[in-house]
Amino acid sequence: MTTHAHPTDHELVAAAAHVARTRCRGDNHTVAAAARARDGRIVTAVNAYHFTGGPCAELVLIGTAAARGVYELDTIVAVGDRDRGVIPPCGRCRQVLLDYFPTVKVIVGNHDHARTVPIPDLLPESYVWADHQLDAE
Repeated sequence: MTTHAHPTDHELVAAAAHVARTRCRGDNHTVAAAARARDGRIVTAVNAYHFTGGPCAELVLIGTAAARGVYELDTIVAVGDRDRGVIPPCGRCRQVLLDYFPTVKVIVGNHDHARTVPIPDLLPESYVWADHQLDAE
């Protein structure tokens, strides 16, 4: 159960929804993600599905952010194509987000039930391997 709620960044949800509507085409790109950097910039990305596997939109976003010089994310959200709305991150994305950005907040839920929670709330009792996580304790 989530214990820490934060205000929902509706501009971020709208940015992801716009990318999902305008850039997701066919089966290869079905989810868009948007993240707000600590400096206020918004970074967007889409997933890259392939039958051999492929990165989720959140993972593509991490690389896109780094390519733009963004290394600190405040909030992230994923939105499905075909107006499916907010999609919670999968288990792999939750672990990667926790490892890369242990203080990032994630928008989950949909419409009137959207809420923003710290990534540790989505992955309780998580495995800790990153040095920066050990330093934070």
